[in-house]
Amino acid sequence: MKTEQLERMKHGSGFIAALDQSGGSTPKALRDYGIETSQYHTEDEMYDLIQQMRSRIIASKAFSSDHILGAILFEKTMERKIDNLYTADYLWEKKGIVPFLKIDNGLDEEKDGVQLMKPIPKLDELLNRAAARNIFGTKMRSVIHEANSVGIHAIVEQQFELGQKISDAGFVPILEPEVDIHSSTKQEAEEMLITEMISHLKKLDDSMNIMLKVSIPSVAGTYSGLMNDPRVLRIVALSGGYSRKEANELLRQNPKLIASFSRALLSDLSVKQTQQEFDAVLLKTIIEIYEASL
Repeated sequence: MKTEQLERMKHGSGFIAALDQSGGSTPKALRDYGIETSQYHTEDEMYDLIQQMRSRIIASKAFSSDHILGAILFEKTMERKIDNLYTADYLWEKKGIVPFLKIDNGLDEEKDGVQLMKPIPKLDELLNRAAARNIFGTKMRSVIHEANSVGIHAIVEQQFELGQKISDAGFVPILEPEVDIHSSTKQEAEEMLITEMISHLKKLDDSMNIMLKVSIPSVAGTYSGLMNDPRVLRIVALSGGYSRKEANELLRQNPKLIASFSRALLSDLSVKQTQQEFDAVLLKTIIEIYEASL
């Protein structure tokens, strides 16, 4: 299974759906979907509602391997079922879509112009559960706010250190050193990031596979060189605060860079839509993102 999934991720056409909103971002995701905070009273109720939303998306006939390569899940989504199958198994067995898991615990306070990931004290336990749930890869996010060489070095060091551990456990890690799209030094930060990436890639074993998730760059083609590294399975882009239209237009300018959108994928969906309306809106959005990823 892993070999088939690896081949699909390396050579398949499509994009990655980011369905990994965690505790902090779930209320906004629900609100955008049309569910206000007054409609739930406990954390369990909140997670039940977001699971209903995600299940509706994943089970939709619009959500298929024709356009989608993979989907990133939140930990609680991984442990829940769709039609009596754990979510990752449903994605792969019913849809042919490769399952990933968000593993970070959020961001630390800003220092040296960046936000590192908070510690992940139960990482080994989480990876053991991910293996039992047939997860293919993982994703972890940190953020660069300014072109600070000390901070960017620390971000890449942390990402690669965790990436190695995740790879050793049998998963393909998606390293996500996001560059804030509102940074006044975004282009310079991206140049520093690439220099650090190249340095760290040289230290990896030739047999290791990683993926990168980056902000759409200020200069088109900025990440093209990294795509040629044999250890880089794929480079995907987050929408990062751009509207879907803006993100798609920028993505088209970057050959071989594919989408891994969250808000830009879900922004037009509503709990009030009929299933027919929901499927039609989701399909239109998916095709737009798919075509931009080509």
